[in-house]
Amino acid sequence: MDDNAIRQWLIDCFGPIQGEMAWQQISKLPEEIRMQLLSQDPSRLPKPAEVQSLMQAFAAGGLNTMGDMRRTVEEGPINVKLAKSLALQQANDEGSQRTVSAEVGQIARRAISEANLWLDTACQFDPVPGETQVLTRAGWVEGTLDAWAQFAAPVAQSMNDALASVISERLGGAIDGEIAGMFAGPVPILIPDGMKDPGQLMRLLANTSFAMQLGRAAGALSHEVRGGFDQGIALLTNPAGALIAQNVVAYAESLDLPVEEVMAFIALQEMAHARLFASVPWLMPRFEALIGKYARGIRIDLDAMEEQLRDAGAMDPESLSGAVNLTKVGIPDTPEQQEALAGLETMLALVEGWVDCVTWRAGMAHIPHIEQLREMLRRERATGGPAQRTFENLLGMRLRPKRMREAAALWESIGAAEGDAARDGRWTHPDMLPALPSDGPQAAPAADDAASPSAAGTGEPGATDTIDWDAELSRLLDEGLADSGDVDGAASTPSTDSPESPESSGSADSTGDAPDDNAPSDSDDGSAPTDDADRR
Repeated sequence: MDDNAIRQWLIDCFGPIQGEMAWQQISKLPEEIRMQLLSQDPSRLPKPAEVQSLMQAFAAGGLNTMGDMRRTVEEGPINVKLAKSLALQQANDEGSQRTVSAEVGQIARRAISEANLWLDTACQFDPVPGETQVLTRAGWVEGTLDAWAQFAAPVAQSMNDALASVISERLGGAIDGEIAGMFAGPVPILIPDGMKDPGQLMRLLANTSFAMQLGRAAGALSHEVRGGFDQGIALLTNPAGALIAQNVVAYAESLDLPVEEVMAFIALQEMAHARLFASVPWLMPRFEALIGKYARGIRIDLDAMEEQLRDAGAMDPESLSGAVNLTKVGIPDTPEQQEALAGLETMLALVEGWVDCVTWRAGMAHIPHIEQLREMLRRERATGGPAQRTFENLLGMRLRPKRMREAAALWESIGAAEGDAARDGRWTHPDMLPALPSDGPQAAPAADDAASPSAAGTGEPGATDTIDWDAELSRLLDEGLADSGDVDGAASTPSTDSPESPESSGSADSTGDAPDDNAPSDSDDGSAPTDDADRR
């Protein structure tokens, strides 16, 4: 790397005064270290604008002074301020709207009002007090990041403790005395006197690295979510939920369907979720207990973490991302974790199945393309988008209702046999919830299976096998992600010719066209109809 080129890059990043100071610091280094820093590939250096954005996020995250750094370590295992700052940068990037237009806001509010009227005829739960919000992407980040950080805190704490342990117990001989400074690429990072202890510094770096990954994942997810309950749990402090207007409009355009119709369907989903969580006081605490039980059971492979630390190119938050990546350093689930995860998936399936059931009943007379929208949503819930999979890998768990079809068919059969009041009365206590058919390809079908659209026959006379195609699709996708072994791989869009691709497993084609108007909501093979004449 040419000296003049790196000098100019530093000035472009930090301005003429601080950039020149950084260059002087590099110039005073021993020749061997200086040459090692300057031998880096210039093409791998971040753009000055990216460096400036990161520095702004660090300032917002309270990393300016020694006191700020101490407070960051003491306040918890995740620097929530830094995570929120990075997420908001991404949520407000080019193409993101800073406000909701009057036209779209009016469409959303009308959809919310109509959804509550329609739900009055389909379920026994009352409307939620308060006003449903119409949010921007940044508004969703502001409203949900604290909840995500709360769920991720046990994971981050395990990471911080493990990193400190590896540094103090295993790499003590490799790091003798104090750490005087660090480098992020060719950029020197000064270390305050109170943070030069390797173990203390490692906690700060782990705290910062996890916050950076959490913030980026939340920022990416803000471009995908369309409602406050999209993850199947209550993340917003507003119990009435929210619609992320720009994302709903973009979704409607991708499906080539009227915005009003898609907004009405998403509003129905959101209002149904809100009524359920507001009317069942034990539901969200149950989710929190299951998520906490799973997260607290996460254990770190210290040998794998030590290897990640030795392979790190530098001691900075970016380079340490591999050491706080659960796909690389996490120990496989314990029996207790598997039990918690199974309970979590069952609860998610029951919630999403109930919402699917009442949404269809409430909207079938009002939303012409409800079957297509219902089918698309089921497949999205089963597989998750790229950003959602990245987020889930960071947390160490997957919030996906793998058996949503079975649960929806079960709720439909209960409603048909016993009535809406008896169906919704099952939520009075956890022990009253219906049981899903046992896992496995030979599972017994749900009650009233002959009328259930989720029952898929084998083609043989008398066959009664039930196959949840969403669960099978999700399993194939999970196997593909497990083979890749890292979060970055999970974030990439699946290839259309790979077995783990949603397209190759029967989801709608890449243009986002909705399935046939007249197609049943649960086809035997899970594939989308191909009759182009009926797609609109």
